[in-house]
This record gives sequence, C-alpha cells and structure tokens, in this order.
Amino acid sequence: MNRDVLAQLGQMQEKLQKAQEDLDARVAEGTSGGGAVKIGITGGLKVQSLKIDPEVVDPSDVGMLEDLITAAVNEALQEVRGFQANHLSGLTGGLDLSGLLGAGGPPSAPPPNRAARRARR
Repeated sequence: MNRDVLAQLGQMQEKLQKAQEDLDARVAEGTSGGGAVKIGITGGLKVQSLKIDPEVVDPSDVGMLEDLITAAVNEALQEVRGFQANHLSGLTGGLDLSGLLGAGGPPSAPPPNRAARRARR
C-alpha cells in the first residue's frame, strides 16, 4: 500500500478514536412525568444516572412507573442518536452513511405508553 494511504488511514483512526471519546463524555438526559423520572445516558450508551421522585412510586401501580422509566430512557436514547449522527457527519464530510450503519433514517417515535395516555386525559 502507498505510504500516503497508510498515513491517511492512521489519521482517520485517530479521529474516530477521539470522536468516540467525545461521545462517551457527553450525557443525554431523558425525563418523563414532568421531571418525576430522569435518566442520564452517555453517548457510549451507558446509563450514568437514574432519579425517581418518591411520589411516583405507587406499589399498586408499578406499570405506570415502568412506563415513566421507559419514556425517559427512550427520550435520552433519541438524544444520543443525535450526538452520534452529528459526530459521524463531521467525520465523513457530510456523506450519508446511515444505510451502512443500519440507521436507515431518523428514529421513529415510540408508541404512546400508559403514562403518556394518562397525561393526555
């Protein structure tokens, strides 16, 4: 292989590693129930924090708490996808590689859950 190509590959690898470190350092926050449930997820898809307001813990309605947590997680993950897309577009010079990465376009909204239905009442 040409030395220039090898040098370019090395530079690209360094940029990718730096981008991954930057993503790992960013934290997306998802909330639900008017802030009753909050979750922080890093750009590397690790849950960093989870806060639950004790007032929403009802032993007779565990399903509602599960829905609130699910909604908060989905919100944070959607934000993480945005982090990742922005970082990738910067590294690829604007080329759309979503088909190669399995992203296939913008994420669809999750179906309404029990907590969302209750909030609409």
